[in-house]
Amino acid sequence: MAVSAMTTTDKQMDGLPLAQVSPARKHSSDGFGFWLLLLPALIFFIAFFVVPTASLFALAFNKSVAGVITLSSAITFDNFVRIFTRAIYYEAILRSVGIAAMVALVCLVLGYPLAYVIAKTVNPGRNTLLMILVLSSMQLDMVIRLYGLMVLLGDNGLINGALIRMGIVSQPLPLMYNIFGVVVGLVQIALPFMILSLIGIIKSIHPALEEAARSLGASRTRAFFSIVLPLSMPGILAGTLLVFALAISSYVVPALMGGWKVMVMPIHIYQQVAETGRWQFGAAIAVVLFVTSLMAIAVYHRAAMRTTGGRS
Repeated sequence: MAVSAMTTTDKQMDGLPLAQVSPARKHSSDGFGFWLLLLPALIFFIAFFVVPTASLFALAFNKSVAGVITLSSAITFDNFVRIFTRAIYYEAILRSVGIAAMVALVCLVLGYPLAYVIAKTVNPGRNTLLMILVLSSMQLDMVIRLYGLMVLLGDNGLINGALIRMGIVSQPLPLMYNIFGVVVGLVQIALPFMILSLIGIIKSIHPALEEAARSLGASRTRAFFSIVLPLSMPGILAGTLLVFALAISSYVVPALMGGWKVMVMPIHIYQQVAETGRWQFGAAIAVVLFVTSLMAIAVYHRAAMRTTGGRS
């Protein structure tokens, strides 16, 4: 009754009877309301993303001068030439993409089974407990979590200490200050995002589809790979892209877990901006990182769309 009255009131504009309200006028009113709701987020996005990013892009085409951050009308490509002609920088690009891809793959392999279990758990208590376990790691600060990993993986940490005491190894294993340590740190940070991206998609797959495959003679494994996995590809795509973006742009994890020995693009950006004060060159590296990330995401998205037959 209340819904009917609300609908009638919305359609009676300016005192006109319900039958005399034109469709065009109603559509105009709905469109105005849509943009009014969107306006605060749009202003925030433009002010705190578009404007700073555009300024950074413009600064990248200025001559690199220490301590100067004002925009100049003189355009130069020297910063980009330096990036692609020095091995330390273009190797960092390849290293950043490789580490991000590795982290996304590991998160997918570790996160999909847990997401599947959570999505298929019918008992509300168990489902809530599993969700709390996934979300609890996100409640701690990233630096605190990384220092916990350093205690675990260090040369005198719990793992190496236990292995040496049991006589399995005589020297500490190199678990930190290398690519392995960076990948472990990034997986620990990004894994909940992968799991949360997959849970909703797996839940939306109707159980009758899998049961129909089983009734036609398919084994549980074949039904999973034929029905569940293809239908969950949108979640896999979303989670993988999210984890990739988080990993390729991370600075704190390579700095702490890599010990400044794993030189990725964010490390170079920090060095140029904070240590040498060359904002223009740091901005150029940031532009290359941004474009590289977009290109890698576009290539993966195209490959995934071909694999899934166009589902997104």
